[in-house]
Formats: sequence, C-alpha cells, structure tokens
Amino acid sequence: MSRTVVKIAGESGMGLLSVGQIISNALKDLGFYVVSDREFPSLIKGGYSNVQIDFSTKEIRSLSEKADIVVALDRHGLVEYIDDIKEGGILIHGYEKHQIVPELEQRCKKRNVKILYLPAREIAYSFGGSTIMVNMVLMGLLWKVLGFDLKEVEDDVKKKFASKPKLLAIDLKCIKYGYNPKKHLKDIPQLKIKQNSKKPKKILIDGTKAIALGAIQAGLRAYYAYPMSPSSGILTYIAATSHDTGVIVKQAEDEITAAQLAMGSMHVGCRAMTATSGGGFDLMTESVSCAGITETPLVIVIGQRPGPGTGLPTWTCQGDFDLAINAGHGEYPRIVIACSDPESSYEMIQHAFNFAEEYQTPTIVLSEKHVYDCHQTVDLFKHGKIPIKRGLAKNLNKLQPSDRYKLTESGVSPRWIPGTSKAHYHANSDEHESDGTLTEEAGPVKDMIDKRHVRKFETIKKNLPKPRLIGVKKDADISFIGWGSSINAIKDAIKASKKKVNYLHFDFVWPINKEAALKFFNENKNVHLIEGNLHGQLGKLIEQETGKKFKGKLLKYDGRPFYLEDVTNYIDGKK
Repeated sequence: MSRTVVKIAGESGMGLLSVGQIISNALKDLGFYVVSDREFPSLIKGGYSNVQIDFSTKEIRSLSEKADIVVALDRHGLVEYIDDIKEGGILIHGYEKHQIVPELEQRCKKRNVKILYLPAREIAYSFGGSTIMVNMVLMGLLWKVLGFDLKEVEDDVKKKFASKPKLLAIDLKCIKYGYNPKKHLKDIPQLKIKQNSKKPKKILIDGTKAIALGAIQAGLRAYYAYPMSPSSGILTYIAATSHDTGVIVKQAEDEITAAQLAMGSMHVGCRAMTATSGGGFDLMTESVSCAGITETPLVIVIGQRPGPGTGLPTWTCQGDFDLAINAGHGEYPRIVIACSDPESSYEMIQHAFNFAEEYQTPTIVLSEKHVYDCHQTVDLFKHGKIPIKRGLAKNLNKLQPSDRYKLTESGVSPRWIPGTSKAHYHANSDEHESDGTLTEEAGPVKDMIDKRHVRKFETIKKNLPKPRLIGVKKDADISFIGWGSSINAIKDAIKASKKKVNYLHFDFVWPINKEAALKFFNENKNVHLIEGNLHGQLGKLIEQETGKKFKGKLLKYDGRPFYLEDVTNYIDGKK
C-alpha cells in the first residue's frame, strides 16, 4: 500500500496544530485519503510534540511508524525526531545553530537522509513576522518538496486565518518564500506523488467532533462535564455549537455532579450525557450504581488514557475495559460500547442513548485519546440512519404505580416520564417493591434482583448487535480479535499482507457475545489477541467465557496507538 508520511515536530506552542490542520485539509482537498494525529506532552507550556500526517490515493486508516519527511521547526524537532525518518528520507528544518546538534550530519548521512535548511526565523522577521511564523516558511518548503501547486495550500491558509488579515498577509509571504527560496536553496528534491484522477467525496473529521455530532443527532438536549483530558474537546465543541443546536451545556464543579445532573435529566425525559476519563469515572461510579438500581437511563463516555493515577494525561490506551464493565457496587446490568474511529463514534453514541432508554440501564461508551484526536477521511455521515428509540410506555392513562418496576419476563418494566401519567412511583435507590417502595424482605428482594440483573441482562445480551468480521470469512492463516482503535491498523495490515488474515471486532463489548467468539475460534485455528493494554483485558474475558486460548497476544501499552508496522511485523513474525 503506497503512502507518504510527513511529521512536523518542535516545541509545543510553535503552531504545530495549525500547520497540521492546514496541510491535512489541503491534502484532502487534493483528493487524498488522510490520517492525521498529534502527540503532545501534558504541560501547559514547553516540551516537544509532533503532528503526523499519512496520506495516500488508496484508503488508509492507521499511522505508519516512520516518516518520509520530518519538518523540524526548532532544536527540539531536530534532536527528538531525526531517527523517525525512513532510509532515504528528507529532513526540513529551520534551526540556525544546527552545527551544535551532536552528529546531525553523520546520523542523516548514515541513512541517506537529505537535509534541507532554511533560516526560517530570519525570513519570517524580514516580512515583519514573529518566531511562530517559522512554521509558515517551512510549510511552504514542505509543499514544494511534495510537488503540489502552491495555491492549494494558500487557499487553506486563507480559510484558517481569514479573521486576522494583517497576520494572514505576512503568513502568505512566508509560505511563498519557503516554496521558492532562490537565495537559500536551489536544489530542492520533489517527490513524484500521483494524485487521484477523481476526488473521492469525503470529509476529514476526528472522533471528538464525530461523537459530539452523533449525540446531537440522537437528540441530545443537555451536556454536563468537568474538564478532563482527553474528553474536554467534546465539552468545547458542544458548547461552541450550543447556540445553533439549543443544547444546554453546564460545566459542573466535579465529576460526581456531572454524572448526577446527567442521571437526573434522563430521569425526567431529557436526553443528556457526560464524558470524562478513567479518574473522573472513578468518582462517578456511585451514581452509576444508583442508576442501576433505579433503572434510570444514564450515558457516560470514558476517554481512555494510560493510568493509574494521573498516568499519561495526553496519551492513549485501551486500559479501562475492566473499569467500564466492573466499576460500581452491587450487581446490576450495564451496557458497554466501544468507539474505534469517526464513523463508529458518530454511530455508537446514538446506539448508547437508544439502549440506555430501551433497557433502562447505565450505558458506558469507551473511546480513546487516539480516537478523539485522530483525523480520518471518511464518508459523509448519514443522518437518520439510526432511528431514535425512547423505550417509553404507551397507554399512559392505564398505568399503575406497580407497573414501574413490574416483574416482567424480559426484565424490562414500563417507564414513563414523571408527570405524563397520573400513576406515581418511588424512584428509590434502596431495594424496593414494584412501585418503588422500600423492602428488605427476602422474597421480593430476590425477585427484583432476578428481574433486574438476570432476565434483563439476558434480554440485553440477545439484542445487542453482533461483532464485525473483517477479512476472509474463515480458515485464515492468522486471525485477530480486538476492539477500539485496533481496527484501524488491522484494516491496513489486511490489505498489505500476502497472507489470509481476518479480524473479529467487538463494538459492543459488554455483555460479551461469547457465541460469536466461539464460532470465530472454531472456524480459524490461529487466533491472536490485539489490545492496547498490558494484560489483554478483553482477551481474559473471552478466554474465561469460551474456554478457548489465544495462540498469541499483540499488546501495546506505551501511550502510542498501534502503527501499521506493529501488526504487519507481528503477522510476518518479526520483532
């Protein structure tokens, strides 16, 4: 699979994100498939970071491990990312004192890396710019190396900085000089990158906006949150669009309040949600248990980052699987759904609202920092594809108080919005009778737990969608089972590999569909696990439920997503 990989690196605050967005959008406009993500430290200021952009004329979904071109905006970019360049690649930089960087030329010469240097700060100053405009000068040079028309990137710069006309004028001068720096560089290599003759109709979007848009599409009316990386972007986006959507947005004083506001709103018929990270969810678990016993719909999104404690606040993982399916006291049913990319983020949050209301149970949506921040070119979202299902009782005039927690065969009792029927009930967080009145009698207690946890759990299990099968149907040379963002590297690896590869992907991870896992094991003799955590948490659950054992486990827990090469090397038996 042919792709080109660009990495822009330097100190945080050098305008890396802006450059990454401009280039990604320009490449998308040219008709390329794009995958872009950023790495940044958990510091208010300083530290080094990078934006990586992979693009191709064919569909790609994951990042590659090494870059064809590294653009280093400063010393940080040079020192930290030289070794990320492929054999025969290109280094573009603007660090004036590059002579003092230890073994810079030797390290590049050893791997046949060509160095292109521009005194970018001096150039930016000459046009009346500032140090940060180094990014514009080097972006112009990058665009020249890529071999594309200058106008394509200029158009996206104009869109990005249209509200700052004075600065925009300087930016355009910087880019133009970087694109054609006759006084400083004459021998500029240009990559011969083929373009699609027909531009695919795609959008470039990340998981943060996708999950927010999906929630709005699902009828979200209130959003409550306490800021916590990496979920803060959802709060920012929903708040920024609230004047258009009418969604009520409240920043709570803590995660406990956010969860209880969401639960209270759902109780009175308002579709509401909250999003947090693992540490914030720890504080919410008492409210989750309360929703479990009162059978109140509750939707919570967990944006996963490595832990425990504060961990790596700005990095990614799949380490909160056990937390999501087990956290909280007592026994009650819950649903856990996992996002893997922008499309699934948009759709899974809609399913979460439907299932939470239909089955009157907490529904937890697992996402990841990588899913939130990774931009991908995807098809336009289809509005109305997932109908809104409220699960509300009909014939309101015939309802009795005892209907609310009625002992039903399915475990699902009638639910109505308070005030819509003359029948009233107690929404009691103590164990209760069918009308919600407290009881501690052995018989009614057992009956209610059987209804709520045994029968409802089985009903949920029967009605959740099945896992997705990708690749050959059966008899693969090597097979994988996984969830979350792992799917992206697997999809690309299946296309790149000469072997027969398939993959069973769980969007709905709890209750686990053990029948689908068993069938997959029986039809494929070399099944491996892929997970972004140390212990293979989904894998342990599947082994426990099915009695089957994985032949091997591809696990990653260093804060980075799975790269394409992580999977292809594993398939080929390389370490």
